[in-house]
Amino acid sequence: MINDNQSNLRSDCENCFGLCCVALPYSKSTDFAYDKDGGSPCENLQIDYRCKIHQDLRSKGFRGCTIYECFGAGQKVSQNTYKGMNWRDNPELAEEMFDVFPIMQQLHEMLCYLNEALSLEDTKPIHKEIKKLVEETEPLTNLNPVSILSIDIHSHRSEVNGLLLKTSELVRANVEQYNNQSKKIKRRSDLVGANLRGANLRGLNLRGSLLIAADLREANLQFADFIGADMRDADLRGANLIGSIFLTQAQVNSAIGDINTKLPSSLDIPEHWLS
Repeated sequence: MINDNQSNLRSDCENCFGLCCVALPYSKSTDFAYDKDGGSPCENLQIDYRCKIHQDLRSKGFRGCTIYECFGAGQKVSQNTYKGMNWRDNPELAEEMFDVFPIMQQLHEMLCYLNEALSLEDTKPIHKEIKKLVEETEPLTNLNPVSILSIDIHSHRSEVNGLLLKTSELVRANVEQYNNQSKKIKRRSDLVGANLRGANLRGLNLRGSLLIAADLREANLQFADFIGADMRDADLRGANLIGSIFLTQAQVNSAIGDINTKLPSSLDIPEHWLS
């Protein structure tokens, strides 16, 4: 059965055992204040699985935490897969739980994109294919831990990606790209620091692009495909992203914007944009 409740595909930290704060590794950088190995709890994780610096993550050097999205995998693994059994009280489950979590994250991410594709008018010709894949993917998220670990996630992602590519083509098919600047970057993936202020980038395929610190102020990014794009510190002030596809809250959180940035209705303006 297709789940239309996208809220299940957004993180709900109150019902998670801090899995991203333990299972995932990170290195000291502009996004994290220190090195952490996978399977080791972050020093800011409290006994109640809440973060003690949640309100000050950016100022304390943990910006990376504010731009991570598990797509609801954390609460799914915590409350469904392991039925409320946490890794602290059940250390024998910890390693397995930490291995299950990133697989669940990928499944939920795929469902998020597929549900978005299904909601688009332009994808009506492939709605049947999308529904079928949603109906194949959702049961995978309800398997037991051993079965989840045996999923050929790469093969499944490849199948999903095929439909997401079709979705992108259908959405962007009738969008005119008449700006010379748009034509120049059509096939470029490395746009780090690019000066694209005010550019007409309607319907551009930005799949997997490196937009780190790119100047996109007042740019027209309507109907652009943002799947997998790295938008850290991309300047979106005054940019128009209405109608863009596969843009996530995490990507928006990683960028710079303001109240004049136009986002799809499904996304929220990050608090740090208003400060």
